[in-house]
Amino acid sequence: MVWSEDVLSIVLATALGAAVGLERELSGKAAGLRTNVLICLGAAVFTIISKRMVEGTNGSHVRIAAQIVTGVGFLGAGAVIQDRRGVHGLTTAATIWLVASIGMGCGAGFYKLACISALLAIIVLAVVLRLIRPIERYAAKYRAKSMSDELL
Repeated sequence: MVWSEDVLSIVLATALGAAVGLERELSGKAAGLRTNVLICLGAAVFTIISKRMVEGTNGSHVRIAAQIVTGVGFLGAGAVIQDRRGVHGLTTAATIWLVASIGMGCGAGFYKLACISALLAIIVLAVVLRLIRPIERYAAKYRAKSMSDELL
């Protein structure tokens, strides 16, 4: 039955979006739990609608999917901020983009791909940050030492 598959798709998209969003929420990011859930769910719903609209026709279901990517790119661009200290929000923008793809995967019925992608996203967001911090501290010390050596 089509309806039960659609329900599975949107429930899984909600759960996976929540998993990624929870990590972002706990990290204190602006695009947290609710934002990631809604992006993932919305992408899944648009993908399901796209599939259903072309059933029994010669139409292409990829047209709406292509527009999801464009629309989410616009959302991601809004998350990027540039100021005197540099560019901020690139990880948030990339997360928004990825969460939309996870939602599209759920909507298309690619459940394993969506689950593995969400798991890898959480690992990258949570674990890699802990690995990068010591490297950043070392680099800051190295830059400070280089600057002091140049002054001498």
